[in-house]
Amino acid sequence: MKQEMSSVDVAALVTELRPRLLDAKIMKIYQHSPDELRIGLHIFKEGRTNLVIEAGRRLHLTAHPEEAQKLPQSFPMLLRKHLTGGRITQISQYDFDRIIELHIRRGEDTTTLLIELFSRGNIILLDAEKKIILPLKSISFRDRKVVRGEVYELPQAQLSPVAATHEELKELFSHSDTDIVRTIATRMNMGGQYAEEVCTRAAIDKNTPAKQLVDVSLLHKAMQDVFKPLGSELKPHIVLKDGKPVDVLPFELSHFEKSEKKYFSTFNDALDEYFSAATEKKVGEAKEVKEAKSKKTGLYEYRLQKQMQALDKFREDEEKLVRRGELIYGHYQTVDGILKAINTAREKGYSWDDIKNILKKSDMPEAKAIKSVNTAKGTITITLDSEEVELDSRLSVTQNSQVYYDRSKKLSSKIKGALNAIEETKKRTGKEEAPKKTRQKLPAHKQKWYEQFRWFISSDGFLVIGGRDAQSNEDIVKKYLQKRDIFFHAHVSGSPAVVVKTEGKEVPETTLMEAAQFTVSYSGIWKSGQASGDAYWVLPEQVSKTPESGEYVAKGAFVIRGQRNYFKDVLLGAALGLILDEEKRLVGGPMSAVKKIAQFVLELEPGEFEQNDLSKKIYRMLTDKFEDKKLIKEIASPDKIAMFMPPGRSKVKGL
Repeated sequence: MKQEMSSVDVAALVTELRPRLLDAKIMKIYQHSPDELRIGLHIFKEGRTNLVIEAGRRLHLTAHPEEAQKLPQSFPMLLRKHLTGGRITQISQYDFDRIIELHIRRGEDTTTLLIELFSRGNIILLDAEKKIILPLKSISFRDRKVVRGEVYELPQAQLSPVAATHEELKELFSHSDTDIVRTIATRMNMGGQYAEEVCTRAAIDKNTPAKQLVDVSLLHKAMQDVFKPLGSELKPHIVLKDGKPVDVLPFELSHFEKSEKKYFSTFNDALDEYFSAATEKKVGEAKEVKEAKSKKTGLYEYRLQKQMQALDKFREDEEKLVRRGELIYGHYQTVDGILKAINTAREKGYSWDDIKNILKKSDMPEAKAIKSVNTAKGTITITLDSEEVELDSRLSVTQNSQVYYDRSKKLSSKIKGALNAIEETKKRTGKEEAPKKTRQKLPAHKQKWYEQFRWFISSDGFLVIGGRDAQSNEDIVKKYLQKRDIFFHAHVSGSPAVVVKTEGKEVPETTLMEAAQFTVSYSGIWKSGQASGDAYWVLPEQVSKTPESGEYVAKGAFVIRGQRNYFKDVLLGAALGLILDEEKRLVGGPMSAVKKIAQFVLELEPGEFEQNDLSKKIYRMLTDKFEDKKLIKEIASPDKIAMFMPPGRSKVKGL
């Protein structure tokens, strides 16, 4: 049974539809399956109709449109953005190939919707310069790229069986190293079925080597005879065998001379009935299975449904808690400013009511983020990126964020229990798999202990951690600085406490240099606008909280005794990277370290953009570059990007 349209089918259909689709207006666009689109059209004097496009298989107007999905996918949504309201100015076939071009004008913009019906097929939106706006499927091979931003390259032109001259045919055969039927089938884009028809009408043995055919006159005449209906009168029909359709053709072939046929007034109608009948059969079978399953609902099915609902709720709540923890980190400066202002006021003896009244009248940007204050609990509810987050005024930024991460971990154990319960219920019902989830999610990322700090993995594989504030500086030195580790500090105030975790191994110079750059880049030097700064390293036993007599060591500060090992004039620099292998995550740190592990890297330098503004700008860059928007949102949302950025203003290098 025929599965897809041939080049001959495309030629016949395009010729038939060209006058009909001229100036047709594009309405809504839907996607029914990974390969199939439906475009609503309004045709002059006909009214509304639907054009169905299935990559690698078919294109035709249909009288049997499928029901639209409730949640549209990203590809048809982008097509709607560019095409809705536009009008078709031309439909054409490229070089007697299985490629159809729909030329569309909307206002001053001209675009081309290019449909590939060969191989696995594709649907590609091109701009006026033939650059790819978006493909249905991104493809990247050594000799061919179909990705956003690339210029679309059409296949090399072949000899057309409709327009080929006697001399061109003779030249083609003289350079062929195969038989006649294969030569004209592949080198003239007509396919095996029509190649055999040409050989039959020419009364030539199809297996004869092409080079041995000296006189091509009979073959040329037979070719003209076979394809003559394309320029005159079509005779569209479906070929039947035992009452079932096996092929659809624009004109008759001798191979099916004695077969039963069903004729149509247009080739489009024949294509529609042939392909839509198969589609409706599949839809009907799926509906029957669904109805059969619904009739079996009983006690265990009801229990399974409730367990799945509970699992979805646990996952939703877990995602929400992780997101809020990330929001706190992502708006570090704002949250830190709020907590410091509240605690300073409390230390001065202000009551909670006084603080509430002061905040209402305050012009501080941080105050505008505060939604409410719970005087009984000592908590503040603030709004970050349109989401409400509750903070404990007695905790630091890091500790508040960790509260949400800890709560999400508790939900992780509930999710595990729910999954076990679902498996048990499935066994009792005899189901092999649980009901499908509405959308596939990435596995929840389990936070590692060092992710509460700034961190990176050096190009030599060493973990390097740094403080975000005075409290985390204290935590790093008190809890995580171990014997044989290396302690770094910038030669300025406002430096993070940075520790290279050596695990007793000798640390190469490359890691020391990366740690030095990390230290100066995440210190106050970045804010100052300088291009470089000094850093030094010492051993753990040289770091102390015990001051000299009569001196005081502030929170997050330390006394360094003994010789310091300096790195002078270290250039500032930081990078963000996306790991896109099985792990899939965002990383940051020095450029040399990030390049070692990430598949996509952006380099940062001091610039004009505030941290939150640049993180959103980078997020938009990533969503424009990568097709999987959900993945980027999961692993590199603006708040996650901000967590890896140096303090102060920055920009992306080279932009």
